[in-house]
Amino acid sequence: MSFRLHAFAAIAALGLLLPGAALAADNEFTPQLTDLAKGQLRQIAENPVLIDAIRAQNAVTSGYDQARIDALDTQWRAEVDAADKPLINATLNTDASKFLDGELEKSAGLITEIFATDARGLNAAQATMTSDYWQGDEDKFSKSFGVGADAIFIGDIEQDESTQTYQSQVSITVTDPATGAPIGSITAGIDVGKL
Repeated sequence: MSFRLHAFAAIAALGLLLPGAALAADNEFTPQLTDLAKGQLRQIAENPVLIDAIRAQNAVTSGYDQARIDALDTQWRAEVDAADKPLINATLNTDASKFLDGELEKSAGLITEIFATDARGLNAAQATMTSDYWQGDEDKFSKSFGVGADAIFIGDIEQDESTQTYQSQVSITVTDPATGAPIGSITAGIDVGKL
């Protein structure tokens, strides 16, 4: 672990860091996170199972208006703490989600979470349950898919309370291999202590 990360941890442990505060995304890990986005995450994003799942979902959601998107997001949020989770389970039980779960497992803790969205920013596949269904209003989507085919967005380093690790979300655009057109995005939480 680097000196800067140790200092961040010490400040946080002393309670001197305000809730929600984080290191800037342009930090000592930016080169490694960029390499990871261009290498390992790009390979994941080019997997045919994931591409097919995003294409299929785009065919369904392309006509959704904002009211429909908001209703689905509200349903998802309600299901997070509910016993019955039809929308969440339908997303988690796909071949594409199982593929992402396998990639998360293979990473040996480097990847802490990973999910993909369609062109509307709705979850299309994910290794674990997210807190919401619509990512379209967040930087991880607007600064990857919203920018174009080669976009990489690196989020701030934040402490994950449940795992006590420091991580950064890295997002890239998923493109159609036949056309090169953006069709969705992929976001991975990366444990920067493992870089």
